[in-house]
Amino acid sequence: MVRKAVTIRDVARHAGVSVATTSRVLTGKDVVNPQTRSRILTVMEELGFSPSPAARRLSLGRTLTIGVVVSFLTRPQAAERLRGVDLVLTDSDLDLVIYNVETVQKRDHYLGTLAQSQRTDGLLVMSLPPVDAVVPTLLRSPVPVVFIDVHTPSVEAMPRVVGDDSAGGALAARHLLDHGHRDIGFIGDAGADPFGFTSSRDREAGLTRALADAGLSIPPEWVGHGAHGRYEARDLTRRMLSSNHRPTAIFAASDTQALGVIAAARELGLHVPDDLSVIGYDDIEAADYVGLTTIRQQLLESGRRGAEVLLAQIEERSEEAPVVHLAPELVVRETTARRKEGRG
Repeated sequence: MVRKAVTIRDVARHAGVSVATTSRVLTGKDVVNPQTRSRILTVMEELGFSPSPAARRLSLGRTLTIGVVVSFLTRPQAAERLRGVDLVLTDSDLDLVIYNVETVQKRDHYLGTLAQSQRTDGLLVMSLPPVDAVVPTLLRSPVPVVFIDVHTPSVEAMPRVVGDDSAGGALAARHLLDHGHRDIGFIGDAGADPFGFTSSRDREAGLTRALADAGLSIPPEWVGHGAHGRYEARDLTRRMLSSNHRPTAIFAASDTQALGVIAAARELGLHVPDDLSVIGYDDIEAADYVGLTTIRQQLLESGRRGAEVLLAQIEERSEEAPVVHLAPELVVRETTARRKEGRG
């Protein structure tokens, strides 16, 4: 015989209180007398009562769901940020719903509808600058929206967690300069970007400014822009290193692209770092595995802090949008070394 599930009415009847009082105990409200609360909780335990998720959502008037709109979910940067979000939500009652964006149309659809649909209690947007037309909708959203790694002026009035890609590029430049390199190349993303990503451009700008401060510039033939990927970076680097006059060091705008740089050097018989120093950006898990010198941009921490800001905004919307700044860090491993005498 199948045992009938225990309901909130059963708990209320056995405890000698109303269903409304029992519901207030379930929602954690403090208006219930402590002795009454204790009696209700004891009855729940004795009867083996477990409220259904749907009932709990109804009693709280919330969805108990956090939405994350993220670009290119399979990239290691996105996965590491999501891991930081999950660390915050693990011990909570909140479910995580991920919306993967790989087209501009999907981005505009999700950002234009999710915040208004109230399918979630809050929304995290990772590395996806919104188009200007959507910003007023997000500002008026009934649920809080927090941006992570979005640097466009349109979101400055909204809660966000941001790094400093330009400062990270300058860190990379100073590290290479300190190791005696003067002939430095750059591998980054293509200039024409439909999503409006700014990270590669800002990292290149930081590199260029730091080199200019040292009286140096990068020859056009030592700058390679292409689609974001290891194989595309390998092809760009192979062309750069095949000339008679080649750089002694290359800064890649991501660790993924830095792995392509290393692959190209090895194919051409060059040894990293003796013949070519390589520095990446992000500090993904693979960077440690291959001994890649890189700029850590606090991926996990940005996800964690973004989730914390969102939970605080769900609890109580602040009058002034909170902003969390995360500074990049240089992580020195085995792919950079002092320039060989006579090179460059």
